[in-house]
Amino acid sequence: MLDLPPAPDRLICPADSIFDAETIRQRIDAATGSAQNEAAIRAAVVPILMDARMVGMAKIAEAFAADPFAARPTTRAYTWLTDCIVIVAMDVATRLMHPSPQNNRDDRLSLVAVGGYGRGEMAPYSDVDLLFLTPARITEWAEKVIESMLYILWDLRLKVGHASRTVRDCLKLGKEDFTIRTALLEHRFLAGDEALARELADRLSSELFRNTAPEFIEAKLTERDQRHKRQGGQRYVVEPNVKEGKGGLRDLQSLFWIAKYLHGVQKVEDLVKLDVFTEEEYETFMTAEDFLWAVRCHLHLLTNRASDQLTFDLQVEVAERMGYKDKGGRRAVEHFMQDYFRHATATGDLTRIFLTKLEAMHVKSEPLLERIFRRTPKVKKGYRVVHGRLAVEDETAFLADKMNLLRVFEEALRTGMLIHPDAMRLVVANLDLIDDDMRNDKEARRIFLDLMLKHGNPERALRRMNELGVLAAFIPEFEPIVAMMQFNMYHHYTVDEHTIQCIRNLSEIEHGELVEPLPLVSRILKEGVNRKVIYVALLLHDIGKGRDEDHSVLGAKIARKVAPRLGLNKSDSETVEWLVRYHLLMSDMAQKRDISDPRTLRDFAKAVKTRKRLDLLTVLTVCDIRGVGPGTWNNWKAVLLRQLHRDTADALEHGLEDLNRKNRGVEARKQLREALDGWDPAALRRETGRHYPPYWHGLDTNTHVIIANLLRDIPDDEVRIDLHLDDNRDATRACFVMIDHPGIFSRLAGALALVGANVVDARTYTSKDGYATAVFWVQDADGHPYEEARLPRLRQMIHKTLLGEIKTSEAMRSRDKIKKRERAFRVPTSITFDNEGSDIYTIIEVDTRDRPGLLFDLTRTLAANNVYIASAVIATYGEQVVDSFYVKDMFGLKFHSEQRQKTLVKKLRDAIEKGAERAIS
Repeated sequence: MLDLPPAPDRLICPADSIFDAETIRQRIDAATGSAQNEAAIRAAVVPILMDARMVGMAKIAEAFAADPFAARPTTRAYTWLTDCIVIVAMDVATRLMHPSPQNNRDDRLSLVAVGGYGRGEMAPYSDVDLLFLTPARITEWAEKVIESMLYILWDLRLKVGHASRTVRDCLKLGKEDFTIRTALLEHRFLAGDEALARELADRLSSELFRNTAPEFIEAKLTERDQRHKRQGGQRYVVEPNVKEGKGGLRDLQSLFWIAKYLHGVQKVEDLVKLDVFTEEEYETFMTAEDFLWAVRCHLHLLTNRASDQLTFDLQVEVAERMGYKDKGGRRAVEHFMQDYFRHATATGDLTRIFLTKLEAMHVKSEPLLERIFRRTPKVKKGYRVVHGRLAVEDETAFLADKMNLLRVFEEALRTGMLIHPDAMRLVVANLDLIDDDMRNDKEARRIFLDLMLKHGNPERALRRMNELGVLAAFIPEFEPIVAMMQFNMYHHYTVDEHTIQCIRNLSEIEHGELVEPLPLVSRILKEGVNRKVIYVALLLHDIGKGRDEDHSVLGAKIARKVAPRLGLNKSDSETVEWLVRYHLLMSDMAQKRDISDPRTLRDFAKAVKTRKRLDLLTVLTVCDIRGVGPGTWNNWKAVLLRQLHRDTADALEHGLEDLNRKNRGVEARKQLREALDGWDPAALRRETGRHYPPYWHGLDTNTHVIIANLLRDIPDDEVRIDLHLDDNRDATRACFVMIDHPGIFSRLAGALALVGANVVDARTYTSKDGYATAVFWVQDADGHPYEEARLPRLRQMIHKTLLGEIKTSEAMRSRDKIKKRERAFRVPTSITFDNEGSDIYTIIEVDTRDRPGLLFDLTRTLAANNVYIASAVIATYGEQVVDSFYVKDMFGLKFHSEQRQKTLVKKLRDAIEKGAERAIS
């Protein structure tokens, strides 16, 4: 009878359905009966074990699919199946291939599982880490057994990590290497010589682990910090690593390793008996670990490999496997990721609590210089300093006044100290004290507003309050956005973290830290705005997210209730409500409209009405964009917002009639004459007289000069191109001049798409003498201007395409692709016609899924339907793009006919759908 250990309790399905030991033993004996040599035995055994492994894996996967949150029974089942396979492999190697020599004490071999496998936690494709333990040097017999076993396991496509060592080797290497020491901490005897395994356990405990806890803990915490840094350092990374990321499985495992090393605990529940965790904290640990293991197992099963990165495409599939559904205006994947981030936050809380316990035991050291030079700050009555952290002196007295649940954050900011985790636990356990009476209390309002306005570090207070649940308790309307993920490529953070990042940006601007990159808003804040209004508006600007209703409209309704409750007067509350309602207005105007069009400015000026609101909205807009994530803010957006603020401020001060085109055209021509000093008068007159009014107000003098030089003495059959870096806009400016003909915009868009250029803004004009003058601002795939060295190839490819040497529509097929991991995003297509936003043009706004060939498809469709494109403004938000085209019909008129609009919408939609199918084929 095959000597297998008893199956663990509570497997996801019956043990004998996972691995039928008796049947497999019989099949192996029958298949190897006539085998003459080692190779023949292996050839007979491997198919039987492969079949058994496949059957077992399928049974576990089927049972797990039916109960997708049952992580522990599943990881135990995978461990049990692996145990069976490994032990059978050893049995075959020692019984059939290399029978053990009699009476030789050196020919002993113990098979030990280490690391995660030793712990008994395995995902479907986890590594199988094995230690082959021998009493002294490895004998010839042991070497043969190990080699034969490994060949069998490799043939079974198991990912085996292995080491062959003596007990003495283990102790020596464990002293030198913390990774080896950690693996040995989790060892588990499987088969062979049990006495040898017991000797290892005894000597590890007495000779390696004893009295070395501080160095082990220091090493594990350093390793954790480095791991977090590698994974992005944020708990809210949008594509988290379930195993290695902040708040992931490795963090929980690290806690357990340290506890096991220190206290010899075998199970997490032992930490409750040791008073490290409360009963509730133990439940939190188990729930978080169960959830993360379930996610990891689903990831492995979906990818058929050891995959731990929760990429966008896999998030959708894991959510579906775990039974999440679309509801309340949010996708299933967003509900799933909100749960994920809440568990990750809980893991962070537990880590903090555990480390405090270590400090209390003087096990976790602090840097020597900090110990020598740190002066203990004076704290207010009711608090004390423990290990450099703010602690509560008397819990009963603290809870007697519920305002202390807010005051503790104020005292932490005042002293610059971190709050002691025991004080945090006390706050979390008593959140129910924060009731309507407290929310409406004058003192509570004062403390809360002071946390944002007074102590210079609102980010720290708000983040800690959010993590502990205080923010959602004090402002219940905030609770739905806690850990709320927005499933797109634009937002790098959850909604609550984005809000806190926005407030961090505001605080940094206020403190003069961003004067160079943000001169306008730095000046606005220096000159003075209503700080209470701007901080509260930023705190509430996204509070309406995640529901069926437009989040700006719903957010304004919420702000109408919350702002007065926070102590703002009627006028300030109305301003906050207006800012929340229109917090996207300035960004939309700057990025989706032609801000050189006087009508855009008139409409925007009418909406903001006052300079005070304009300044507040500008500050809010800058903080909102910068709070989206690294790399979202750039010079392009800065230039647009500065220009929109400047021109609107002028309009509000001097009157809207000052914006008429004629005035601006006269000034632009005058500046060009000055810049072209040295041109003969006739050429100068021809250049200043050949363009229509939109040309003069749509481009700056520098661009007018470039185009004037390109047009000078141009033959009818020539295409001239100028490519230069536009520093102000973080883009490469591409200027084109050629004889005008229909579809010119589309051909230019196609040429640029073929070289992988992303168009961020574009203008085309036709001169009175029949030349097309076009300016496109482009960036490379990483959102940067093209390097100087790449410009000649860019120019050459554009020339070839414009001269018809390359067929754009054919060449586009291979280039117009959406990456696999980005296909999970849904962006509904919306096409609108606006005849009010411009005096001269109809604005066609296309909001849809971005892809490399989209602009070419849209402009080609418009050209084929006799639509003249004067300019295009392109705003990209991750995988979503809003292309706004300023257009006229072939007679120079707007598109007022409803039927004509419907026809164009249908043709544009068809082009988008066909292109989307091509992009994922």
